[in-house]
Amino acid sequence: MTSPSVQLIAAALAISVLGQSLPAVAEPNIEVGTLVCKGGDGVGLLLGSKKSYACTFNPASGAEGEFYQATVSKIGLDIGFTTDSTMIWTVLSANQTYTPRSLSGSYTGASADASVGVGVGAKVLVGGSDSSLALQPVSVQGQTGLNLAVGIAALTLR
Repeated sequence: MTSPSVQLIAAALAISVLGQSLPAVAEPNIEVGTLVCKGGDGVGLLLGSKKSYACTFNPASGAEGEFYQATVSKIGLDIGFTTDSTMIWTVLSANQTYTPRSLSGSYTGASADASVGVGVGAKVLVGGSDSSLALQPVSVQGQTGLNLAVGIAALTLR
């Protein structure tokens, strides 16, 4: 079990890194749904990692959900291993109309994670169709393992 001080330090680090390194794009601000990704077993290789996830997008309109396969690559400090991870994002769009399957594509942004047993992390990402979508963490992600990672993340949804 992670001590409260480790969780607080990890959360503060995530907020600090993410708050200072958001990419400049058209301001997506209309909520179009929620993306939930599960998976992420893997090992950090000091300067980066690559992990796979199964994702479900639930449109805010109540339309049928969409399934995606995701790959998250990190560049930066990434030391340790993780097992079960769940990431939840609010999906924001620059326009009010969401076209089915438009989450497919590449996203980039800042990432910070820390685990000692149970851990926390967050990734703020921008991309998708014409870079008009943003993935904002609903809350910090939950994961298990022994890991410290800070850097740039790239997410590919297909």
